[in-house]
Amino acid sequence: MATPGEKLAESLDILKKLQDNGIVAIKASEISRVHRERLVKNKFLREVVKGWYLSVPSDEQSGDSTSWYASYWHFCARYLNARYSDSYCISAEQSLQIHSGNWSVPEQLIIRSVDGPNGITPLPHNTSLFTMKSPLPNVAEIIEVENIRMLTLTSSLIYCSPNTFIKCPTDARTALAMIRDSSEVLGLLLDGGHSTVAGRLAGAFRNIGKGKIADDILKTMQIAGYDVRETDPFESSSPIVLNAKGVSPFVNRIKLMWHEMRVNVISQFPIAPGLAKDHANYMKLVEEIYVTDAYHSLSIEKYRVTPELIDRVRSGEWDSVRNEDDRKQKDAMAARGYWQATQKVRESIRKILNNENPGLVADKDHRDWYRELFAPSVTANILKPSDLAGYRNGQVFIGHSKHVPLSPEAVRDTMPVLFELLQGEPHASVRAVLGHFIFVYIHPYMDGNGRMGRFLMNVMLASGGYPWTVVPVEERKMYMESLEKASVEQNIEDFASLIAYLVKEGLRGTPVATIKKS
Repeated sequence: MATPGEKLAESLDILKKLQDNGIVAIKASEISRVHRERLVKNKFLREVVKGWYLSVPSDEQSGDSTSWYASYWHFCARYLNARYSDSYCISAEQSLQIHSGNWSVPEQLIIRSVDGPNGITPLPHNTSLFTMKSPLPNVAEIIEVENIRMLTLTSSLIYCSPNTFIKCPTDARTALAMIRDSSEVLGLLLDGGHSTVAGRLAGAFRNIGKGKIADDILKTMQIAGYDVRETDPFESSSPIVLNAKGVSPFVNRIKLMWHEMRVNVISQFPIAPGLAKDHANYMKLVEEIYVTDAYHSLSIEKYRVTPELIDRVRSGEWDSVRNEDDRKQKDAMAARGYWQATQKVRESIRKILNNENPGLVADKDHRDWYRELFAPSVTANILKPSDLAGYRNGQVFIGHSKHVPLSPEAVRDTMPVLFELLQGEPHASVRAVLGHFIFVYIHPYMDGNGRMGRFLMNVMLASGGYPWTVVPVEERKMYMESLEKASVEQNIEDFASLIAYLVKEGLRGTPVATIKKS
């Protein structure tokens, strides 16, 4: 008779075959009742809605949202296809967000379907589907993106509510910038007699600097006999002109976020002291805060490190060759890597103190920071040598976050843009706050993005004469929540406020251990 372990292994083998086929959202009929119940009991499967299950790590804690957010769009694609086949599409507003590169998990996904029940389907972690009974647009106006049926870019711009331009200006402007010529929208505007929408889109295109498209819409609609009145649906002017052709939507999204957010950062930060004149003293202060910084930065990433371990690494007493325990300890590898990376970061700061452009320095040097950060783990065979190759080649997800980091292709489009923005930004405070935020928003590496983002932040702070600033582990919750708010809601206020507060405390000389933010 098979042992319980053998039976579970048999069930896991079935689950592995499904996963090998890219299936993590599993329909009950795809796995036998015996295997399903065994996997649920051992916490390898979790029920999402009746008849549908999600493959999850067995050690994932109850209430942890990571697996759900990471699998959300995969689940929706499979569930909606199984339930409605080709008789559904998601709303114009959410279609527009996806076209603009915004894959954040929504609290409620709106579905249009001819078979819709006009009801809500509750999903885990306060998310849901709302399916409305509604006729669908013409088939030509619906496409599939990542197996989700949605409106085309043109149709989503035409049918989205006017409120979209106010609530989601970055999404709307990014989507508008993808339209290359007025002919892309005029066909639907003319055939549908959308005179009001035509006036709104003309105003929207003019807002982002595409006056030619705006004029073409107005003239063509008027010649066709429509009375069109141009109105700007946005609450403010576009912070930048978006008229580039053939540009990735992610590039425009990053530029828009930077220019929309920078004003908030400047308003909250103390005036920059200016580049330190006494280089030796500035570097001495950076060195003195190392142990504190390493402890808090690694603790934020949930590595179990101690100040004693960090001191041992720093002094050279740690030895991965002769000390077997250290060699096997992931935390020790992280501590050693942090020390090595910090040495490279200090070299970058010295260049900046000698008047080199901080954005250019970071562009040239950040790969060195990353390689040193993980080199000890590769040496100890914890990571593969290929993990040092550079920007990731696969999709990655952030624990507990609704934000979906950019695709590997988009990473390569946007990282050069980030460094261009850093090079051209006159305010050190903006370079520090938005440099950190945009870095982790893109999430260019498979691991270490938080540590790299904080390195980048401190290099940019040095460019304004601000002190090296530690984010205390006691502020981890606020730190992570403020980054989440900036990523999902495009609201940088809380993150800028937190970093500005910590910098002000550093300027006052307040020890990190005594910082208490109300």
